[in-house]
Amino acid sequence: MSASQRRALVTGGSGEIGTAICRRLASAGHYVYVHANQHRGAAETLVRELNATTPCSEVLTFDVTDAKATRTHLEALVADSPIQILVNNAGIHEDAAFPGMSARQWHHVVDITVSGFFNVTQPLTLPMIRSRWGRIINISSIAALVGSRGQVNYSAAKGALNAATRSLAIEVASRGITVNAVAPGIIAGRTIERSFDAETIARLVPMKRAGLPEEVAGLVGYLASEEAAYITGQIISINGGLI
Repeated sequence: MSASQRRALVTGGSGEIGTAICRRLASAGHYVYVHANQHRGAAETLVRELNATTPCSEVLTFDVTDAKATRTHLEALVADSPIQILVNNAGIHEDAAFPGMSARQWHHVVDITVSGFFNVTQPLTLPMIRSRWGRIINISSIAALVGSRGQVNYSAAKGALNAATRSLAIEVASRGITVNAVAPGIIAGRTIERSFDAETIARLVPMKRAGLPEEVAGLVGYLASEEAAYITGQIISINGGLI
């Protein structure tokens, strides 16, 4: 494997933003592990697409909230070679007004985003440190920066992810590893279509449109590159001027 080709893991790789990120990293010449939990079929379809000309990806399936299963999968994965690009993209919405939010809704969202970050990142960190090169990119949200009605759980989870990003960046900066978060605003996709119509988006967003998953992936691809070696500990929002 050349210095320009790294092994990359994208959690939640079967979703719309995750799929775009996997495509971007594969197009940059990296070998991409596409993680999925409930949507293995979508991940397998993406891997077939990416492998159409040259084998460059494979599917990993595990629940990021299951610490033991996650560690078992990842320790086997890095037994001989480190993962040097990690994109923590796994996450869910369980929206509800806070007075009516259940404990299950709170814990499920927080567990996937925050515990999932720990369960995936911690086993990969020491092998990455030993290689003296790494990129950890956490997918956050504009909701963590400005708040969002009905998303106290989601905002809290992504806010914790932002704080973890800054702290981990300090710990590993001297080892050639950068840690950043990308905080998308309104990004086109099935979830947004259910929540915002075109008129509402035009009123809220100065650019008068939703962002594209490919635009988020472009930012992630840059942060994963050699050119971004001096960018670390940052929460970078991609939101069309919304904030």
